[in-house]
Amino acid sequence: MSQSFTTPKAQPLPQSRASSLTPDASDALNISDTSAPSTRFPAHSAFWYANEAIIITDADNRVIEVNPAFGELTGCTLETVKGKTPEAFSILPLDDSRTTRLMREELQLRDRSKSQVSYRSHDGQFYPGMMSINRVRDSAGGIDHHVIVLADLSAIPAHARHLSREVYFDALTGLPNLQLLTQLIQESMQHAESQQMRLAVCSLDIDFFKSINDRLGSSVGDTLLSTFAQRISHLLFGDDVLARVGGDEFVLLLHHGVDDAFFENLLASIRRPLFIDGHTVHFTASLGVTFYPDDPVQGDGLLRHANQAMYRAKQRGRDTYHVFDPNHDRLLQVRHEQRQRFLDALAGDELRLYYQPQIDMCSGRVVGVEALIRWQHPERGLMAPGQFLPTIEATPLEVDLGEWVLEQAMRQLVIWQSAGIMLPINVNISPSHLLLGNFSQRLGELLARYPTVPPAMLKLEVLESAAMHDIQAALTTMAECQALGVNFAIDDFGTGFSSLTHLRQLPVNLIKIDQSFVRDMLSDPDDMAIVESVIYMANRFQRPMLAEGVETLAHAKALIALGCELAQGYGIARPMPADELPKWLVAWPKRADWIALGRTH
Repeated sequence: MSQSFTTPKAQPLPQSRASSLTPDASDALNISDTSAPSTRFPAHSAFWYANEAIIITDADNRVIEVNPAFGELTGCTLETVKGKTPEAFSILPLDDSRTTRLMREELQLRDRSKSQVSYRSHDGQFYPGMMSINRVRDSAGGIDHHVIVLADLSAIPAHARHLSREVYFDALTGLPNLQLLTQLIQESMQHAESQQMRLAVCSLDIDFFKSINDRLGSSVGDTLLSTFAQRISHLLFGDDVLARVGGDEFVLLLHHGVDDAFFENLLASIRRPLFIDGHTVHFTASLGVTFYPDDPVQGDGLLRHANQAMYRAKQRGRDTYHVFDPNHDRLLQVRHEQRQRFLDALAGDELRLYYQPQIDMCSGRVVGVEALIRWQHPERGLMAPGQFLPTIEATPLEVDLGEWVLEQAMRQLVIWQSAGIMLPINVNISPSHLLLGNFSQRLGELLARYPTVPPAMLKLEVLESAAMHDIQAALTTMAECQALGVNFAIDDFGTGFSSLTHLRQLPVNLIKIDQSFVRDMLSDPDDMAIVESVIYMANRFQRPMLAEGVETLAHAKALIALGCELAQGYGIARPMPADELPKWLVAWPKRADWIALGRTH
């Protein structure tokens, strides 16, 4: 018996995907006049050597010619079937249900169709097949003849053929189910490799099918699924496969070249309304595609990637298709592994808080510290935030990290308080964390767990751009936190949406000038102009300001001259572990050059 998924065609027709697989009418009708394949006519050669059974019928669909593969598949000769319709020699529809009758009615309207059948083989047993019918018309538009291709779908191990048909085929649509599809994918991959062709694996899902099913009832829903399956089958060619893997989820295996135009036509065909039980049903579908061997994974991996692409199509608004990108997926996989590793670090006590002092340059007094995250990686050593924070950006891990930092800062305040160190800790809060609906509530619960720490000892730094992302939500949250006694600083001011209106609106107690401007202010006139502007605005609205990135005494003197008195940066101190801060505090008053700044201005 022919195995259409295991044996490649000997003489494939050299035609494009968009063209019909039907030979020229004169070739098809004159095949029986040739006792041997002609080397001058590729269509003749394909007819005689094809592994699939090919049947030529006249305008009334009565047999006029069959090829040798038909005899091998069915055991029937041309003499026994000539003049008969396909149904007469046991190429039977899978059932005679109302759904099948609807499919037949739609079939009558098309010049090209494809449907699941069962046929009687030479051993007298029935096997599943796929029957493709191409209706050929003459120059006047009348029906001239039909070309029928019967492909064997019995890619089921011989020892399993005694099992119930339901094991391998979907009961509602008659399509291969997931179990058979898994085998067919492997066969298709082997075929693609041997022919050096691409195999397209497509995941197809009806949009909002549950809503349609709930509104019109399961009977109409079942009919919709069956008719949908038949509609898609009509668009397939040769040994392409359509399978139903569950609910409204279908999978396509396309063995020939497909392009954007094919997928657009597929979706356009799906958009055409169906008329079922007096209902006009409009629906669309989302399609995900991956190509083998461009996507060099095993069969289950191809299905998973096609499904991922389908969900991406739904995210893009549905009624569209998305092609899986193996390179992008590898990057996503790496990113996923990195995030999982960070989650392990968070749970495994590998994260550390370092603290960078902040000073009043005029008095020399230490006014606070900023908590900065570090990762003490067991293999890579101490990692700076730039090496891992981008991995978790805009993910729930940002919130997890923020909660951890707040908890650690409160614990450290208790420890320092017991040692007589009363320095506020500034903690950075990500945009996603700040704009959580319950942020202020959770902050209040945290403060309640540490009743000996005055709330004013905890200060929250938020990015200017974060506050502007949803200004009303940010204002509400910040006001609720200030009611708890916690103050705010705007971090990296000047890099976002700086404006007088925002500066007036935001309830902040400190403005931090971004280090990218401060670091080069002495050599870059533009940076100096920005620093001057920020200081001017902050003074006009009577807001304290702190300059980041202060690396030299020259920076400090210039800032004091412009009216900025608070600073932090490497010139003052690098971030340090908590247990080193007490020693630094003892040594700081001995830095005579810095302590004397206030007296020189």
